[in-house]
Amino acid sequence: MRKQALILVCIVVFGVAGSCHGGSLKKGYYDNTCPDAEAIIKNATEKRVANDPTLPARFLRMHFHDCFVRGCDGSVLLNSTTNNTAEKDAIPNLTLAGFDVIDDIKAEVEKECPNVVSCADVLALAARDAVSFKFQKALWNVLTGRRDGTVSQASEALANLPSPFSNFSTLVQKFANKGLNVQDLVVLSGGHTIGVGHCNTFSNRLYNFTGNGDQDPSLNATYATFLKTQCKSLSDNTTFVAMDPSSGLTFDNNYYVTLKQNKGLFQSDAALITNEISRIIVDELLVSEVFFREFALSMVKMGAIGVLTGNEGEIRKKCSVVN
Repeated sequence: MRKQALILVCIVVFGVAGSCHGGSLKKGYYDNTCPDAEAIIKNATEKRVANDPTLPARFLRMHFHDCFVRGCDGSVLLNSTTNNTAEKDAIPNLTLAGFDVIDDIKAEVEKECPNVVSCADVLALAARDAVSFKFQKALWNVLTGRRDGTVSQASEALANLPSPFSNFSTLVQKFANKGLNVQDLVVLSGGHTIGVGHCNTFSNRLYNFTGNGDQDPSLNATYATFLKTQCKSLSDNTTFVAMDPSSGLTFDNNYYVTLKQNKGLFQSDAALITNEISRIIVDELLVSEVFFREFALSMVKMGAIGVLTGNEGEIRKKCSVVN
């Protein structure tokens, strides 16, 4: 296990008071300029999650997809324009959802403190608060002070986001490009314990794995039979299934149990047990407390990727458009 202190990022573990800085991000960045900001975001998020249990997975994925393209700068939230196709319209992002809810939460913050809290921070906090809702305690710390980017390009999403079809070495490289290591890769993949996967992201494993109409031999045969009842052809791009077959709405470490059973849904999930080092990490994460601790560390690390701070970028008034 890695050291509890991360370079550039000081972690305050649950309930321990103190100041925590990661680069120019810090705990309680808005304490003086908008002291109720985090409470407003938390209350607004929880109210919506109570009515829609799919939001935790949606916000977590959106935050991840934001951070992997240009850093955590809210660029995934921007709409396309006449002259530019934005990240949210890139193929890997077409199944993202919940943008309207982020816009609503941002609007509530704007009413209290206009032009103070960034959309990037709203998304980072909403992702944490949504996943934490059922636990009634924050599962990880969110350092704040991000500024919003003004550029969003679909081509960059395609180039930077890990693909569900990736093998282990490709995944390691994509994460390394963002300053994340194999530990972070395996830990953050655990986010697949909630949410869904669309058939077209894995049906090649069922029907045409090597181009000869065959099934992926590494996929649990019983699970494959079940998946075929849901995804009836290679062309199905609307049907979806839970990524964690036994607890798709529960944030826990069951994802690693499913990996050990060869029930990882995507090739990128199955890839985590093709390498000796990542297999060891998978085994460690079968212990619930270890998973929650490590997930909290990796989320802080991910949340600091390529952030804009100080006078960089802007504070968007509305998350879907630049000022």
